[in-house]
Amino acid sequence: MAGPLSHIRVLDLSRVLAAPWTGQNLADLGAEVIKVERPKSGDDSRAFGPPWLKDGAGRDTTESAYFLAANRGKKSITVNLSKPEGQNIVRSLAARCDVLLENYKFGDLARYGLGYDDLEALNPRLIYCSVTGFGHSGPYRERPGYDFMIQGMGGLMSITGERDDLPGGGPQRVGVPIVDIMTGMYATIAVCAALAHREKSGVGQHLDLALLDTQVAFLANQAMNYLASGEIPGRLGNAHPNIVPYQTFKTRDGDIILACGNDNLFNKFCEVAGCRHLAQDARFATNGKRVENRAALVPLLEGVFKSRATREWVEALESAGVPNGPINNIEQVFEEPQVVARGMRIELDHPLAGKVPLVASPMRFSATPLKCEAPPPTLGQHTDEILRGMLRLSDAEIAQLRAEGVV
Repeated sequence: MAGPLSHIRVLDLSRVLAAPWTGQNLADLGAEVIKVERPKSGDDSRAFGPPWLKDGAGRDTTESAYFLAANRGKKSITVNLSKPEGQNIVRSLAARCDVLLENYKFGDLARYGLGYDDLEALNPRLIYCSVTGFGHSGPYRERPGYDFMIQGMGGLMSITGERDDLPGGGPQRVGVPIVDIMTGMYATIAVCAALAHREKSGVGQHLDLALLDTQVAFLANQAMNYLASGEIPGRLGNAHPNIVPYQTFKTRDGDIILACGNDNLFNKFCEVAGCRHLAQDARFATNGKRVENRAALVPLLEGVFKSRATREWVEALESAGVPNGPINNIEQVFEEPQVVARGMRIELDHPLAGKVPLVASPMRFSATPLKCEAPPPTLGQHTDEILRGMLRLSDAEIAQLRAEGVV
């Protein structure tokens, strides 16, 4: 099998986005990922539509685009955790898995006998990864947590959006659920690190990932700007707090991003733009001075950029090696020659739609290349396969479980 984790089996009890994103990453890396869903309704995100995946005739299927975004490569089994028989199924699966992912509220799974202590006793090698809003310790641990509220609570919205004194000013959330996604990424790293530790120690462990912790962690340079100076960063729109010029500018017919990450690039830009006097001006000669004198420099550059069309600027700056780029809409993203060449849009066979378009994993491996063949599953698509193949249940036993509403 392809992928560096092709020897790993994952039990994914999570729903919506943060922990499912972890499961999708692990599936991309080759792991067998078994997604446990509620009978009849499944993952909450299956109802997050429209838009819905369309079939070959252009009609809506029951598959939401949101669900498709975070569940490729997985197998779906439906299990009712409120029933003792369902809990026993999950225990039996956990005993045969390397990793368990869950994002239930603190203490919920323990009520079903499916907490870390319960399953560790059955499988000491199990890596049990919990993803919650606030973690398994601290005064907020029992609170529910959602991406949007954590973007606000964790400071991200205080530094995202236009300045308050300009039109459109005020706090803004990021255009994708970035806290969920980043928590899923941190959880992926944590799982892989725990697997590496298990290779040496032979034992698993409990991983405790929180949305709020993640948000605070990826405040990155803005957090350090505050910790180092005591000054609270604010919203700067498309400007950068530590680098100038590093922002958008309006051209004669549109917009462009200019990213002069050092003094050499600023000098190159000034040469191309016909404004060498700005690079020679003591107020703008170094990045530190340009940050200090941002209010004086930016209006001068705005006047320069309005002299040419976006395409003219892109070609001129590209030829001079000055980082720049257009602001694409999502359609234009998938038309970019580089995106096409890297194969970031893929199509897989799908039981309801015939074909499903998906976004590929960005990870590239020379020795263990990734091979994405399985689309996001339909609800309960693999229930019989897993019960029969992994747990050795007979057709009659499976039929009985289904009749009792366990699966």
